[in-house]
Amino acid sequence: MFVPCLPAASDVPTASQRGSRWSGWPGFAVGRSAAVLVSLLTAVALSACATPAPPVQGPLPPPPASTPAMAKVASAVEVVGAQGTLGPQRREQVIRNAAAQGSADLLKRQLAAMASFGDVDLYANNDTRLLIDGPATFEAMFAAISQAKKQILLESYIIEDAAVAQRLADLLVQRQQQGVQVAVIYDAIGSLSTQDAYFDRMRQSGVAVCAFNPVNPLKSRRYQDITKRDHRKILVVDNAVGFTGGINISAVYSSGSGSFGGSKGRQKPSKDGQDDSKAKDRGWRDTMIQVRGPAVQALHGLVLQTWQHQACGGALQPLPPPEGVAGQQLMRIIPSTPQDKENRIYTLLLGSIRAAQKSVYLTMAYFAPGQDMVDALSDAARRGVDVQLILPSQSDFSPVMHAGRSHYERLLKAGVKIHELKDAVLHAKTAVIDGVVSTVGSSNMDWRSFVHNNEVNAVVLGEDFGTAMTRMFEKDRDASHHIDLTAWQHRPVLQRGKEYFYSLLEHWW
Repeated sequence: MFVPCLPAASDVPTASQRGSRWSGWPGFAVGRSAAVLVSLLTAVALSACATPAPPVQGPLPPPPASTPAMAKVASAVEVVGAQGTLGPQRREQVIRNAAAQGSADLLKRQLAAMASFGDVDLYANNDTRLLIDGPATFEAMFAAISQAKKQILLESYIIEDAAVAQRLADLLVQRQQQGVQVAVIYDAIGSLSTQDAYFDRMRQSGVAVCAFNPVNPLKSRRYQDITKRDHRKILVVDNAVGFTGGINISAVYSSGSGSFGGSKGRQKPSKDGQDDSKAKDRGWRDTMIQVRGPAVQALHGLVLQTWQHQACGGALQPLPPPEGVAGQQLMRIIPSTPQDKENRIYTLLLGSIRAAQKSVYLTMAYFAPGQDMVDALSDAARRGVDVQLILPSQSDFSPVMHAGRSHYERLLKAGVKIHELKDAVLHAKTAVIDGVVSTVGSSNMDWRSFVHNNEVNAVVLGEDFGTAMTRMFEKDRDASHHIDLTAWQHRPVLQRGKEYFYSLLEHWW
């Protein structure tokens, strides 16, 4: 009997995201037994499906054998500045400016590693701001929306009908009534429990609203396989300021996490390394980035592209970028879709880790990365690179957490340092490599992100932003429990069993 491949349960709103009841299914309480049942049913369904294609095809290119010359690096990339595409001399100068922040040789090696996987499109003259947790993110996003003059484009996996979303809807309707074009696209699975009335109110006020890949194919002009989801989080205002990262429009972000001054204050991490059952009560730990400058054009174009691809009603107008230079940061915007032959976010991370000489700091909500990525992390640690991971101690979807833990022993033996965040539910997807390659995005390090979802990561090149990212990592590390190899080897048999079982389905989470 054929069993259709379904979205992993991590893509379906859970009780931890929506409250004690899943509003999409009135009267049904999602408890521990229900979560176990969902996991088992998902496992049965997935066992009938073909193994998904890997996110990279063919042999991997080797990392740079030596530090390349600046001219060679510049010739391997394309750079867009405030006035358009840059010529060879200006392109080389922009890279020199980024290298002048520090660690020039490391930056050149990393750019060469990126170029070995194909085209590298860079954006110069950007201003960037790191946004930590929900309160700071929503404050910045709502401020930008309030100042919109021409257009607001919002693309979000989850829009939850909670207080923060009501405030958002009020602002969007207000700007629409004042002549601003407003468009919202949300994922039909991610926002499944949000009642139609929430979106209908905006539609009736003139806001263009579109569901990505609706569950009911009759509601879509271009229906796709239900496993293909839009996991991006993008806001673009007037093509002048953009936001992207891991934060959904959801009540779980109403307070900050314990690590960064959440409403319940800083909590000391538990010492026993076991799951922190109170972590979910202390908010969710996540990260976004605010961008001004040419890189915003790429985010703007992605929303327009998704809107068109889904045949959403109403035409969205492309806007010219604002004049002037916003800042000095050099960036990449890396999108991925299930239609890609190779996942560029995956190749960025894999190539940067394999080329690393100094450090690899990953903070990852869902870590089920596959063999190539585990090999790269282990090899980096063995050659003396400081490889550290911050992973969850508590998750809204535990099968991914257990699948990731199945790799711990091998990673620890190779010298990788692993920490589990204890202060909050970890939902961030960030990395800083060699202090010069920083990425903030929607993509987890798991097969669902690499193969089945629309994702987007923003990459900032240079030591200035890398230093801010490293400070953020260190603060999260201080709020985490360090995993000791000897203690890990004595973990309970039941825990080992969970790791083994869920690792069998690692390519499906």
